[in-house]
Amino acid sequence: MTVRVYLVDDHAMVRAGVRHELGDSVTVVGEAADADSAIAGIRAAAPDVVLLDVHLPGGGGRAVLEALRGELPDVRWLALSVSDAAEDVIAVIRAGARGYVTKTISGPDLVSAVQRVADGDVVFSPRLAGFVLDAFAASSPSAPQPEDPATDPGLDLLSAREREVMQLLARGYTYREIGSRLFISVKTVESHASNVLRKLQLSNRNELTRWAATNRLL
Repeated sequence: MTVRVYLVDDHAMVRAGVRHELGDSVTVVGEAADADSAIAGIRAAAPDVVLLDVHLPGGGGRAVLEALRGELPDVRWLALSVSDAAEDVIAVIRAGARGYVTKTISGPDLVSAVQRVADGDVVFSPRLAGFVLDAFAASSPSAPQPEDPATDPGLDLLSAREREVMQLLARGYTYREIGSRLFISVKTVESHASNVLRKLQLSNRNELTRWAATNRLL
């Protein structure tokens, strides 16, 4: 089914541009330019995904999210902002957003981000993901210490399937072998592998193997 999206941005031209970039890949069910209008509109539309600007008149994107997150638990939230400041990223993620992308993102990548968030994934650029990992690792009462890397917070960004693919990749299995073991296509394995490297901010399989060994995951 087509993902139903609600746009929240205080600039009409930005909203028009986002609509254009999303095209027919999703269904835009509404839009708003300020926090109060967004709260009322999202409540009425109950979309699958809200594309939410961080800085808005009337309280900002965080206020919108906090007002509706408990009331609409099935709605997914994806921040779309011009800001890549750590404090903005961390604030909206703490409030419950599933991802954060900047307005420099390409149209196809934005469509992919919306669809992935709708599917329950989390979406960040590598730099922004680093902000989130650092912040949550530092603030958690049970945050692992450097000498105890077995519960690296990067694991929390991986889905159960991505963890399976990650371990098999780190152990040296080929994409075809992983697909056979997990009963998924090679193309799906490639997609999971790409997501694993991106979320863990690693460049290649060798780095993944070292990371997995360090974290006792082999």
